[in-house]
Amino acid sequence: MIRVPSPAKLNLFLHITGRRDNGYHELQTIFQLIDLYDWMTFEPIADGVIHIEGLNEVALEQNLIYRAAQLLKPHAKEPCGLNIQIEKNIPMGAGLGGGSSNAATTLIVLNQLWQCGLNEQQLADYGVQLGADVPIFIFGRNAWAEGIGEHLSFIDLAQKQFIILKPDCFISTQALFSQKTLTRDSKITTFCAYQLEPFNFGNNFEPLARQLYPEVEEAMQYLDQFGLAKLTGTGACVFIEVTSEIDIKKILQNAPCKAYLVNSLAESPLRNFSVTC
Repeated sequence: MIRVPSPAKLNLFLHITGRRDNGYHELQTIFQLIDLYDWMTFEPIADGVIHIEGLNEVALEQNLIYRAAQLLKPHAKEPCGLNIQIEKNIPMGAGLGGGSSNAATTLIVLNQLWQCGLNEQQLADYGVQLGADVPIFIFGRNAWAEGIGEHLSFIDLAQKQFIILKPDCFISTQALFSQKTLTRDSKITTFCAYQLEPFNFGNNFEPLARQLYPEVEEAMQYLDQFGLAKLTGTGACVFIEVTSEIDIKKILQNAPCKAYLVNSLAESPLRNFSVTC
């Protein structure tokens, strides 16, 4: 039985810089890995079937864990059935990349368990078929991202803590992308510019999320009392960077919704994962 963590991420900013002919959006963002984990257990079984426990609200054919396994099956030299259990700590529909992380963890584990022999880039190429955020979890390093999020330049970021609030709502990414007022022409920028003035880098989805979801507006207003609140991904989670001036315990206790204190990660705990098959 294999039990591994599946980490979350924050988008330290998120700009949409254009739109492709196929409808996909070009973006720029920074992916910051954090130590908020789902825990996934993989137990080989003899019946050749993949069973998934812990995500009953997601249909099997739409489950990214199941779809990741199906992508690897043609490469499996030692295929076996699996009981996959997931302990969900990363909220869903939150902009923290939980589903993408679970898919990436599945690709990493099964690549070794089934002796598929694929390298990181090959796994990332499969991962992007499941979601634009999957490759960052395959490589397991913080990155400046462009394209639809799959073109990664790995970067070193200072160790930090963040307070995250999860408003009691589920944001539809498709609904936000469909809004006519969404800014889609942010000026292309650089990591160097971000390092010089990080507070000038926001999230193009934030105005819409605040307008359409009162719970997000409430969380943003609360955190803005203590720092510069930002939306991660398309939401619903919002966060601030912890500074020495703020009272962490008080902020967490008085938050209007579920709150988390997390640490940044230099790399994913799966970076050096190996299994004896």
